[in-house]
Amino acid sequence: MTVEEVTEKLQEEIVGRQKQIELLANLFGEKHEMSLPSLFIYGHTGSGKSFVTSKILEELQSNVVTVNCVECYCQKVLYEQLLQKVSTLTVAHGVHMDHTKCDNMNDFVKHLTASVKEQKIEDETLYIILDKAEKLRDMEAHILPAFLRLQEFTELNICVIFLTEIIWEKFRSNTGMCEPYTVSFPDYTKEEIFDILCLDCPPEYSKEFYASYVSLFLSVFFYVCRDLNEIRHLATLNFPKFEEPIKKGEATVNDTRKLWKNIEPHLKRALQTVYLREVSSSQWEKIQQENIAGQEVLVPSLHSRCYLELPFYSKYLLIASYLASYNPAKSDRRFFSKRCDKIKGSIKKKNERKSNHLLGPKIFTMDRLLAIFYSIVEGRVASSANLFMQISSLVTLHLLTQVSSDDPLELPKYKCLVSLDTIKSISRTVNFEILRYLYDFL
Repeated sequence: MTVEEVTEKLQEEIVGRQKQIELLANLFGEKHEMSLPSLFIYGHTGSGKSFVTSKILEELQSNVVTVNCVECYCQKVLYEQLLQKVSTLTVAHGVHMDHTKCDNMNDFVKHLTASVKEQKIEDETLYIILDKAEKLRDMEAHILPAFLRLQEFTELNICVIFLTEIIWEKFRSNTGMCEPYTVSFPDYTKEEIFDILCLDCPPEYSKEFYASYVSLFLSVFFYVCRDLNEIRHLATLNFPKFEEPIKKGEATVNDTRKLWKNIEPHLKRALQTVYLREVSSSQWEKIQQENIAGQEVLVPSLHSRCYLELPFYSKYLLIASYLASYNPAKSDRRFFSKRCDKIKGSIKKKNERKSNHLLGPKIFTMDRLLAIFYSIVEGRVASSANLFMQISSLVTLHLLTQVSSDDPLELPKYKCLVSLDTIKSISRTVNFEILRYLYDFL
C-alpha cells in the first residue's frame, strides 16, 4: 500500500488522530526512502501514541523493532534485546538464534551494523521503537545522545522512535545533543471520547441506544476522569446496570428517564472507584450484585480517602506539626509531659471565645515541632539529618509551609496545611489517637 492509501485507511478506522496519522505516515514514507534519524513522540497515557505508530508501520510493512525500556534495568539488557529482535526480523518464527552479548554502545553499533547487512535489509528503513523512553534518563548519560545519532554511527537507514509521556525539554542534558523531530499527541476531547466509547456498542443493541448511555455516562465521569483506558473500562463495567430494567421487562430502550433513574445512584457510587484506586473490578462487580440483591454495601476503604502514603517518621512529623498548629503552646506540658495521664483530666477551658480550628493553623517553631515529635513517636529516635530532610519533603508536598523571617539567624517557623480529616486518617495508620491530644476536643 502507498502512503496515501495507508493514510486514508487509518484515518477512517482511528478516531481523533487524523492529523497525527497524516504527519507520521508522510514522515515514514516508503520502505526504501531515507528516514529521519530520530523521532520523539509524546503524550499522556491512553492518547494513542503506541497504537497509531505501530499501526502505520504495520500497514507500510516496515522493519520494526520495539523494546519497552521499563524492562531494561541496565544498558546491557537494552542492547541485547534490540540485537536479538533485529537478528530475527527476517527469520522464520520458531527458529532459534544465538544470543549476542553486548556491554557497551561501541559493540552495539558494530553488532547492529553486521546484523542488518547479514539479513540484507540495509536498503530499507529499520525502525527502532523505544517505549517508555523516559527510563533512558536513568541510564548512563551517553546512551540517549548515541541513540539520537544512531543513523550517523551505523551509516544505515535507521530511525529511532522515542515514545514517552513527558516533553523533550525534560530529556535535554548540559552536554548538548542532536534535536529529534517531535510529535505531540494531545488528550482526546469529550466528542472524541464519545465516538470511541460508541465503538464498544453490544451487538444486541442499536448504536442510538448505546450512544444515549455513553452521553449519560460522560456527563458524570468526564470531569473527574480523562484517561481513555480508565473511562472506557468504567463504561463497560457499568453498562449492565443501565440495561437491567430492560432485561427485567420493566422498561424499553426508549424509556430514557426510567433508565437514568435506575443507574443514577449507581454511577454516583461508581465515582468512588475512578482509576480503581480503592477496589478492583471483581470487587466492584461483587458489590454491585449485592446491592442489586437489596444489601446496602459500602465500598471498602472509603473512610481512608484522605490517606497519604508517607514514610513512618514523616507521618509522626505531620501529626506533631498539626498538634503544634492547633494547640496553644501553654498546653504542651500538660499533653506531652511524663505525667500527662494524670493531669489530662484536669485541663479546663475557661472563658474560651473561639475554637482554635475555626481560627486556623498557628505558626510554630522547629524546636516545638521536634519536642512534640519526640514525645509522641514510638521508640527512641536519634536526631539526624534524615528528620530534617523529611520536614523539607513535607514542605515540598505542600503539607507544611515555611514562614519566612526577617532575621536569617532565627530558627525556621512552619504552619500545618492539612485538614482534620486528613490528619485523622494518617493517625489511624500509626494507631495514634490524635483527638485525645487536641485542645479543642477535650
